Amino acid sequence: MTQITAAMVKELREQTGAGMMDVKSALTEADGNMEEATKILRKKGLAAASKKAGRVTSEGAVQSYSGDHKGVLVEVNCETDFVGKTDQFRQFSTDVAKVIAESSATTVEELLLQPWPGDAEGFNVSQRLASMISTIKENITVRRFTKYEVPANASIGSYIHANGKIGVMVEVVPNCAAKADHAAAVARDVAMHIAAAEPRFVRREDVSQHDLDTEREIARDQAVKSGKPENIVEKMVSGKLEKFYGEACLLEQPYIKDDKQTISKYLEQQGKEAGCAYTVTRFVRYKLGEGIEKKVDDFVAEVMSYQK
Repeated sequence: MTQITAAMVKELREQTGAGMMDVKSALTEADGNMEEATKILRKKGLAAASKKAGRVTSEGAVQSYSGDHKGVLVEVNCETDFVGKTDQFRQFSTDVAKVIAESSATTVEELLLQPWPGDAEGFNVSQRLASMISTIKENITVRRFTKYEVPANASIGSYIHANGKIGVMVEVVPNCAAKADHAAAVARDVAMHIAAAEPRFVRREDVSQHDLDTEREIARDQAVKSGKPENIVEKMVSGKLEKFYGEACLLEQPYIKDDKQTISKYLEQQGKEAGCAYTVTRFVRYKLGEGIEKKVDDFVAEVMSYQK
C-alpha cells in the first residue's frame, strides 16, 4: 500500500478545497492515486450535497457577465454572508454566468443540465454545483438568471452594488454608430441609477392595466376621503397618477447624479454629445435574497424547549 504523505494531502487539498480528513481518506481509498482520489472526493460531494439541499439559502451574490453581444445577470445563493464574500464563491458565481451566456438554457432546470466547461470528469452544472457544496460545506443554489442577446450596435450596462447585494443589467440602443465607449458609459450610468432608484418600468406605456387600476383606485379612495368635490377629486387622482409615473417609470425619474433632470433628459443630452439618440429598451434588477424567508434562530426559545 502506498504511503500517504503530508505533501500528497496538501497537494490534493489545494486542488480540491476539500477538508484534510476527507482528502486523507480519499487518498487511502485510492492507494495514493491523485486522479482517482479526486474522483472519489467529487463523487462523495454529490452525496454530501443531497444532505444540505434543504437548507435555506438567502445569502450569496448577484453577478453579471457580458461579452460577444450577450449579457447575463444571475443570483447564486448560499447559507451565510461569510461564504458569499469568499473569492471561491464569487468565482463560481462568475463562472455560472459565463456558462449561461454560452448556453441555450432559459431556465435554471435547463442550466443545471449544461456541461461544465473544461471539466475533466465531464460534469454538468448540477454536478459541479454539488462538488462546490461538498467543498464549501454549505448548500448552494442557482436561484434565477436573465440573459440578453443584443444587436451589434447595442450596449449592455451592468452594475453590481454592495458586493453583490444588488445587481442590474440594462440594454441601451443608439440609433446610429455611436462610439462604443460612450454608449457603454451611458449604459453603466443608467444601470447605476436603476440600482439606487428601483424603477419598475422603462416608460409609462409599459405600466400594466392592473397596476394602473390599482394605483387609480388607491388615489381615488384617498381623494374621496378628503371630502373634496368630484371635480377636485379627479384632479387629485390625476396628480397622484403623475406622481406614480414619476416614481415607477425609469425615464421619468430624477437622475440620481443630477436631480434637476430626468433620465429621459439625461439620455437626450448624452445623445446630442454622441450625435445620435439613445433608447433604453429593457432592464432587470435583482436584490439578493428578496422573497426568500430567512431562518431566524431564537436561542431563548431553543433553551426553554429543553426545560419541558
